[in-house]
Amino acid sequence: MLKLAAAAVIAFLAVGSPATAQQASTSRLDDIVTRGTLRVGTTGDYRPFTHLVKENSSYEGLDIDMANALGQALGVKVEFVQTSWPTLMKDFEADRFDIAMSGISITLDRQKKGLFSTAILRDGKTPIARCADKGKYEALSDIDKPGVRVIVNPGGTNERFARANAKNAEIRVHPDNVTIFEEIANGRADLMMTDSTETRYQQKQHPGVLCAVHPEKPFDFAEKAYWMQRDPAFKAFVDQWLHIAREKGELKAALAKWLD
Repeated sequence: MLKLAAAAVIAFLAVGSPATAQQASTSRLDDIVTRGTLRVGTTGDYRPFTHLVKENSSYEGLDIDMANALGQALGVKVEFVQTSWPTLMKDFEADRFDIAMSGISITLDRQKKGLFSTAILRDGKTPIARCADKGKYEALSDIDKPGVRVIVNPGGTNERFARANAKNAEIRVHPDNVTIFEEIANGRADLMMTDSTETRYQQKQHPGVLCAVHPEKPFDFAEKAYWMQRDPAFKAFVDQWLHIAREKGELKAALAKWLD
């Protein structure tokens, strides 16, 4: 009898109570649905993906549209959580949001901390400069020279790429990623190396003044995706949602709205 009782205790400890088993089976996906809110981290300073409209404290952009569509698919409200490139990793680790949707590039450092959705587009670093100087910066060797003034926004992949590839050029950190392109247009910097999607967008915003340098052939390979807290059920939902959005043409329409 004592042996049977001991065996029952061991089995209970191994499996746990029904309440404990149910708690262990819940996922972030369950939590989001129960909470009724999807917390989306976004920087608000990276057009065309995310832009904070200060007049009414609202957000707009490709990833903002996609975040709202994801919230609708989940049947929950979307709460945008302000973050920044220097604090993105810290905010993610602090669980301030469920998913980051802000023109996020897939990196192995970020993969260590969370999960990425399937990629929404291919990208890579390329220069943007004044149109009169476009031909001066075709290659990294043209940029990595004394006297060349490279401007970067702090804390993200742009700064890391510039510091890794422009050892001899002057690198200046500009804290505001919204006004950074005016620094180039007004001659206070020569170029910025950023994602080709952003160079194309800023070229359209500054016609005849700023030009993207070979955006169709960036210096490196990168992809944009959505960065989630580590929960397989949530990732599976986001990937399935993206798959349906692709097949129905909704992702293509969103990309065309903001990038073409």
